[in-house]
Amino acid sequence: MDSKLNIVTGCRDGKSYLKDVFVSPPFRVIPVGQLKKDGAAYLMITSSSPGILSGDHYYMDILIEENARLQLLSQSYQRLFNMDDHATQNFTVKMQPNTSFFYVPHPIVPHENSTFISTNTIYIEDNCEFMMGEIITCGRKHHGEVFKYNHFQNKTQVIHKQKLIFKDNILLRPQAIPLDAIGSLEEFTHQGTLIYLNTKNHNTDDSIEEIFEMMSPEKDLQFGISSLQNDGFVVRVLGNGGEQIFDCFQKIQEKMWCVKSKIV
Repeated sequence: MDSKLNIVTGCRDGKSYLKDVFVSPPFRVIPVGQLKKDGAAYLMITSSSPGILSGDHYYMDILIEENARLQLLSQSYQRLFNMDDHATQNFTVKMQPNTSFFYVPHPIVPHENSTFISTNTIYIEDNCEFMMGEIITCGRKHHGEVFKYNHFQNKTQVIHKQKLIFKDNILLRPQAIPLDAIGSLEEFTHQGTLIYLNTKNHNTDDSIEEIFEMMSPEKDLQFGISSLQNDGFVVRVLGNGGEQIFDCFQKIQEKMWCVKSKIV
């Protein structure tokens, strides 16, 4: 089934708001965060479907108009069900100048024999900031499905003024390359990636140090933080529980969302 979601957020009198929305089943968009006082828009994507099925193709397009800030939230864990064929998702964000977009969704649970390919394309202008996360579980661990899925791929690229400034490609094929092998995930079952970058000329070296100190006390995790050539960083995490990684990413999101960047 082909499903579409289109969101436009605008800014009026210093407050961001949901300007326009179009959805087809199973999507719904719910404004949340009414009690927050930062003037940003908070939207939650919900679904009437229990998960992504074989033959599903999701098309999600988001436009953030000048001066708007949007934090997108997910409803729950995203399940990828047993598939005869495959499923895809195309996620496109267009950020006009002086905008913010943060999206740290719940973990993904790929079931046995699932095949999923996701493509994220972010078009970013000057004086913007962007964050996006992804957490991949081993599957239904308590049902004996540990790395039983066929194929999982997530491609992300960020384009600034027609120039590619970031690209990431996560490809997992546990039936071809065992993920519990040495040099792969080894004793871990979950992995997470969190991307942050900005075009505000805001150096993130101090933020990287603070995030490292914040995450260091976490038990049963391995993580690393890489500085990007542009202003930003990537956090990679290995663990054995999706909720622990999700909580860490939420804390980082809250920290970076509240940063007051000086534009130079």
